[in-house]
Order: sequence, then C-alpha cells, then structure tokens
Amino acid sequence: MEKGITSRAEDFSQWYNDIVMRAELADYSPVKGCMVIRPYGYAIWENIQRLLDKRIKDAGHQNAYFPLFIPESFLRKEADHVEGFAPECAVVTHGGGKKLEENLYVRPTSETIMYAMYAKWIRSWRDLPMLINQWANVVRWEMRTRLFLRTTEFLWQEGHTAHATAEEAEEETLKMLGIYKEFAENVLAIPVYDGVKSDAEKFAGALRTYTIEAMMQDRKALQLGTSHSLGQNFAKAFDVKFQSKEGTLEYVWQTSWGVSTRLIGAVVMAHGDDKGLILPPRVAPIGVVIVPIFKDEASRAKVLAVAKQCKEAIGDAATVHIDDREQYTPGWKFNDWELKGVPLRMEIGPRDVEKQQVVLVRRDEGKKEIVAQSAMKGRVLELLDETQRGLFERCKKFRDDNTLDVDDLREFAAKMESPGIFARSHWCGSADCEAAVKDQTKATIRCIPFGSNEEKGKCILCGKESNRRVIFARSY
Repeated sequence: MEKGITSRAEDFSQWYNDIVMRAELADYSPVKGCMVIRPYGYAIWENIQRLLDKRIKDAGHQNAYFPLFIPESFLRKEADHVEGFAPECAVVTHGGGKKLEENLYVRPTSETIMYAMYAKWIRSWRDLPMLINQWANVVRWEMRTRLFLRTTEFLWQEGHTAHATAEEAEEETLKMLGIYKEFAENVLAIPVYDGVKSDAEKFAGALRTYTIEAMMQDRKALQLGTSHSLGQNFAKAFDVKFQSKEGTLEYVWQTSWGVSTRLIGAVVMAHGDDKGLILPPRVAPIGVVIVPIFKDEASRAKVLAVAKQCKEAIGDAATVHIDDREQYTPGWKFNDWELKGVPLRMEIGPRDVEKQQVVLVRRDEGKKEIVAQSAMKGRVLELLDETQRGLFERCKKFRDDNTLDVDDLREFAAKMESPGIFARSHWCGSADCEAAVKDQTKATIRCIPFGSNEEKGKCILCGKESNRRVIFARSY
C-alpha cells in the first residue's frame, strides 16, 4: 500500500479522500464546501468534456451559455422547482454597493433562465426542436461536502430541449440517457443500471426522471447522470408557445439532462486500489508513461533516444509522456505513476536498448512483459484495449455478485448494514412504504430498472401485491 494512503478495508471514505489529495486531483478551497480542481484532475475532466461533447453534438445539439444569476421571480414561477431547490440556493442581495431591487439566485440549475429565452426564440413549429447544451458551473449550498461527489460549486453540462410533441420529448429524454449509459460503460468502464426514478426521487418540476446508477467498491450507489422529461410545466410557467402546422397555439414539451464532475469521483471509487488511482485508458490524461533507467550520461543519452523513438512510433494512437526527471529515482517514479493511475508503464534501461526491447507493466494487474521494440506499438495498443475491457468486466462482476434478490425486511436491513448490496426487492408503489424503508435502513430506491420482467411478489415493507422488483441501495 502507498505510504500515506488508508486502505479501502480500513476506511473507504478516508481512502477516497487520500487518493483524491495525493494523486493531485483536487484540494480543499478556502471557501468552505468548495474545491480546487488541480491540473491532473482537470485534465480528466477535459477528456470527459471532449468525448461527451462530441456525442452530444453528434446527437444534434449545439452549445450555448446563459447567465450565472437568475432573478428570484423566475425560480418562483414553477412551484415544485423552487420548493425543491430553495434550501440549496445562494442568494445575491446587494450589488455595486446597493441593495438590489430583486434578489438574484446563483444558478442551482438553468431551466428558468434558459426557458425565459426560449419564450423569445420559439415562435413556430419551424423553430423546433430546440436542442441546446451548456457547459457551466452551478452552486448548491451543501451542508456535508465531499470532493467531486458533493460540493457547493461544481462543474457540469446541462442539456435543455424543446419539442412539438410529448412523444418527441420522451424520445429525446431516453436517447440522452442511452448516451450517458454508453459513455459510462465504454469510456469510464463503469457498468450502470438504467431506469426511472420513483416520484419521491425525481427532479423537482419533472414528470419523470430517468437515471443511470453505479455500484462503488463499498457497495454504495452513485447516481452518474439523469435525464428528465419535464412535460409542459416549465413551458406554461414561462409561456413557451409555438404555432403548430395546423395554426393552433401550443405549449412546447421539454427535457433536461446532465452529468457533472461527480464522474471523476466515480472513476476513483469504482476502479482504484490501495496503491492509488486506476484510470481507464480512454479517459486517462496519460495513457503510457515511459520511465528511462540509466546510471551515467552515456547511458542516459542512449536510453532517452530510444524513449523518444518509442513515443514517436506510438504517435497519436495514445497519449505518451516521458518522465525524464533527474531528481527522482526510477522506483519513486514507478510509485508516483501508479498513484496517478496511468494505465501502462514502459521501462527502458541500457540492457533493453542493447536487446532492442522494452518492459511493459499494466497498472491494473501489475504484470510485466518484455516486448521487442519492433512489436512495441501493436502490443501497447492491445494492452490498453485489454485494460479498458478488463476494468469494465471486473467492475461488472463485482456489481452483479453484489446485486441480490431480497424478499425479507430483516435480511434486507442486515445486508444493507454490512457489507452492503444492491437489493432487487418488491415495492408496492406507495410513497409511505418507500419512506419507511429509507427511515429503517437508509436505503433508497435507486431506480425502477428498464428491462425488468413483470414478477408477482410482496412489497418488502407492507406485504401488498407488487408486479416487479426495484433496486434499493444506500447511496452517496
């Protein structure tokens, strides 16, 4: 175990904080509840942005930017929305040394400010669908914060669309959830359950909220992304209307959807070990680190020359970094790059130069293999692909092994307590039963999963008839 890192078995929460701090992903800000994202952590976010932004644009959306400040009257136009967010809002009452005529809220989310503009821009069915995304920061005044997982200010993307029909809006909502699922599984190597939230867990102001939920190594659930079918609630509040093809005046149907810097925390908790981070190659800022090993100036020149040749040979196929720092030993560098989770390490020493070979070491398995320089590029790319797939498969097996059918409340409570599970249990649909289960076990309904077959059973709490199982878990 890396010196200074608490083991996962000893204290998972402290292990997580140790990794985030020591791998230089983020640090605590002088502003309580906020974080500073350090360059290495921000490089991961930039990769997430780049890869997800392409998917969003390929699905037909355009990026825009809307103000940070929202008039108080805007938030109050949609009753459920303001009730849901009011306790978390930061309010600006003075500006320029004077009390403002109307308080301004620092955006907790942008539905209201964006839809006020949509009301100006949308006039006809020809203006639809309106498909806009924004990359921004938001503020939610959290009482208990954790780096990346829950901070007062965080970074995210939020998509907001307007459609002519309910069917088009629903299709959009599910399409974006599918994009999030594909991204989580194929880029972050994190398997997810996708499904619909219960009414108690849905977004304030939405008709329905869809979600992707992942299991972390402590068997708690982390919500990675949500997509909301908003119906016409906000359209009516902000008078967003259009003239239909038939000449009638109709309210638009809307959606919103988003993911945040929480995804970085998910990668840490889903894949890391007691040595540090383990990054999936597709999101890692550095895919391959080359560590030259030499004893004198003559061997240094030869080794560095081969290292540069290897980097050039790999080219754009992977991001390669040569660690030629002279103030640190090779052993120190090995530990440092393991801590930072670089997927593949290449070692090159004088003997390797003579034999025209390199040593490759996978971060996830720690296995070493000797490869001829002539075959190096092909093998590097194979190992990166194997690492990406291996991380997903390992994570999926862990989740599947710890997702269990549970029909007895005592067993349910015991398994939630230690070591924790995802419980597939029957629920009658009652909000009272849902609240009681949460009160007794601290477990919530993470989602009503897609693809679950109808199955007759008894509610885990009250024993009434139920037609299908839902997924309960403790969560972040």
